[in-house]
Amino acid sequence: MQKLLIKGKKELKGNITISGSKNATLPILAASLLTSEIKLTNVPLVKDIFTMIELLKFIGVEIKVKKKNKKNVIELKNSKKNINTLAPYKLVKTMRAGVLVLGPLLSKYKKAKVSLPGGCAIGTRPVDLHLFALKKLGAKIKIKDGYIIAEAKKGLFGSKIKFPSVSVGATENALLAAYGATGKTVLYNCAVEPEILDLVSFLKKLGSKIKIFGRKISVIGKNFENPKITHKIIFDRIEAGTYLIAGALLGKKLIIKNINSKILSYEIQILKKMGAKIIVNKDTIIISKFEKLKRINVSTKPFPGFPTDLQAQLMVLMTQANGVSKIKENIFENRFMHVPELKRMGAKIEIKNKTAYIFGPSKLTGAEVMATDLRASVSLVLAGLIADNRTIINRIYHLDRGYEQLENKLDRCKAEIKRI
Repeated sequence: MQKLLIKGKKELKGNITISGSKNATLPILAASLLTSEIKLTNVPLVKDIFTMIELLKFIGVEIKVKKKNKKNVIELKNSKKNINTLAPYKLVKTMRAGVLVLGPLLSKYKKAKVSLPGGCAIGTRPVDLHLFALKKLGAKIKIKDGYIIAEAKKGLFGSKIKFPSVSVGATENALLAAYGATGKTVLYNCAVEPEILDLVSFLKKLGSKIKIFGRKISVIGKNFENPKITHKIIFDRIEAGTYLIAGALLGKKLIIKNINSKILSYEIQILKKMGAKIIVNKDTIIISKFEKLKRINVSTKPFPGFPTDLQAQLMVLMTQANGVSKIKENIFENRFMHVPELKRMGAKIEIKNKTAYIFGPSKLTGAEVMATDLRASVSLVLAGLIADNRTIINRIYHLDRGYEQLENKLDRCKAEIKRI
C-alpha cells in the first residue's frame, strides 16, 4: 500500500496551478446522461472522476479522456437508446456522487436502480433529501436490498420543492431531474455553492431555462435533443484553500494560480485576520507566512460560509496560532476524525460536542499517521510539512480521490515529499 513520506520545516516558494473542481465535474458528468455529446475541459484527473467515468461507461456512455497542451479533456457520447439504468454497488460504494445518476436516469429514461452510496466516513449523509425531491417530481421510489429503485412511467412533472435543510447533493439531483420534467420546477432552500452554479451554467448551455434568486432556483423543463457543447470546469476552491493554508504556514512566496479570487473571499478574509500576508489579484493570490499567527473562531456553514471541506486544514493552521482557536462543525457529525492523528503529532486539541478547541502555538513532531477521509488526509500533509523530523501518512488512497498531483505540486515549491 502506498504512503507519503514528508520531511518538514521546508519553506514553500513557487507557483501552484489549481486544477478543475472535482465537486463541479462529478454532477456535470452525471448530466451527460441528459444529452448526446459533450466535451469538458479543465477536468481534474483524480480517482473520483475515474470512478464516475467507469459508472457512466457501465451505463452505456462512450468516453474518451485526453490531455491537450497539459490540459485534461473528457469527451462523452450518449447515443444509445437502450442504456443500462443500473448503477451497481461495486461502482458506487467508494464515491457518494454516484447517486447523482439517479436524477438524470429518471428524467430521461423514466427508471433507475442505483446502489445506496458510500464515500468518506465523515457522517451518515443520508440520501433522504434526494429521494424527497424526486418523489415531489412524481417518481415512485422504494429501497430494496441496498438499492434505490425508482420509476416515473409517465415521466417527471414540475413541482414546488422546499428542502428542509440545505444539501448540495440533493440540490444537484433535483436540478438534473427537473431538466427533463414537464413544466416548471421551483426549488426552495437550495445549496448555492459555486459548483452548483457551474452545473446551472452547463444545463443552460443544454437549453434549460434556469433562474436563481438567493436560495430559490426555478427550472423550466427541456427536451433531450441538444447540439454538441463544450464546457470548462471551474477551479477547485477546496484545493486552492488547502494550498493557501500551506502558504500561511510555510510560504516564502507562494503563488496560487488559475482561480477566481472572488469565490475565495471569505477564506482570504479569515487568513488575513490570522495574520497571513496576502496579495489578491483576479486570478492569482500570493501568500506568505506570518510568524505570529492570531487565534480565530470559525463555524462551518453552507456557501458563502466557511466550507466544511477546509475545516481540517484550517485546524492545522490554528495549532500554530497564539491562544485558543475554535472550530464549530455544523455540516457533518463525524468530521473530527483527524484530531487523534494531529494529537499524536503534538497538537493540543479538545472536542466538546460539535466544537474543537485548538491550543496554540504547538510544536508538531513527525509521526506515522493514518488518513481517515479525503480532507483529513490532506490536513496530515499540512501537519507533516510544518513538523520536526519525518512524517509517514498511510492510506493515501483517500488523498487520490480529490487532489491531483499533490506531491508533485508541493515538490515543485521546495517541499520534501515523496510517495513510497
